[in-house]
Amino acid sequence: MWHNSYFLIPAVPLAAAALYAAQAKQQVGRVRHALGLPGRGLPLLETAFLAGGPGRVFDTALLRMHQAGRVVINRDRLVTITDATPYDAVDQAIIDAVGPTGQRELGPLRRTVMRSSAVQKLGDGLADRGLLRRPDRMRRARSAHRLIWFALLAVVATTVLAYVLDDGTAGSDSPALWIPLVLLGVGLVSLLVTRPHRGRITPAGRRQLALMTTGGAWRPGVGAPEAAALLLGAVALGGLAAGGLDDPELQDALLTAAAEDAAHEAATRAALAGGGQSNSSSSSSGSTCGSSTIWCGSSSDSGSSGSSCGSSSCGSSSSSCGSSSSSSCGSSSSSCGSSSSCGSSCGGGGGCGS
Repeated sequence: MWHNSYFLIPAVPLAAAALYAAQAKQQVGRVRHALGLPGRGLPLLETAFLAGGPGRVFDTALLRMHQAGRVVINRDRLVTITDATPYDAVDQAIIDAVGPTGQRELGPLRRTVMRSSAVQKLGDGLADRGLLRRPDRMRRARSAHRLIWFALLAVVATTVLAYVLDDGTAGSDSPALWIPLVLLGVGLVSLLVTRPHRGRITPAGRRQLALMTTGGAWRPGVGAPEAAALLLGAVALGGLAAGGLDDPELQDALLTAAAEDAAHEAATRAALAGGGQSNSSSSSSGSTCGSSTIWCGSSSDSGSSGSSCGSSSCGSSSSSCGSSSSSSCGSSSSSCGSSSSCGSSCGGGGGCGS
């Protein structure tokens, strides 16, 4: 026997899923300190994070230290600290990550610095100003959006069950087709309305980058000679390939380290997709960025995979770009560095970022 009141069973989770998805999407767009665009005056490393995520920050900061003669990078990609006087918190993170020996391989150093608190705070500050979307909130919005699909499947299953249980006996309700049709319509509208944002960079963030890429070459105020400052600005905005380093060995070392991060990210995605033992082992070894490392991924809007915090950089956390280091590490043009690139996330920075 069937009663049309049974359609309340799928209607309740559908309504709850729609409300949750709407709230999650609203949280993504919430800005704590909307101060307006800073124009062309955005600091160097914030520019690097906005344009390319945590990996771009590392590349820019290390290049700045190299220009100042405070680090040496040999052809074997071994970083040696020659002057342990930091310019800012990111420099200090690099010095701390190198350790007391004063030397460390470039690849592991890059992944460690990307998830350091100094780099992570850059993403937090940009998100507070509305220039980036927080990857953890984006993940929550995507998860909430998927719940609507499950609720719609429940509506379809209930409709089929209604006709199976309809025995046509007197006193029973014939299934009212209009009820599930209304529920499906509500669900589809909810899917459209709550569709998650794509990409870590907000419209305000894109306008900020446009301001810095127009009106002549952007020169960060870092107290460096004109040529050096212009090079740092080019790397921060466009990555190593766009910067045009005059030291091929240095550029090759940095690009190789970023490519290794991309390979770690690809291995992480494959392990997580494979499930079983590979899934659990990759998770336990810190193959995904976690709650303690939000901006692993790229800031890219592309959403494609690129370099993120890497499979060994995020510890046991799970963040993108990032965020999941797998979440949104974007393309080489604007993720964890065009030096790679996720962003994110994941990036997609972005963190994969996003």
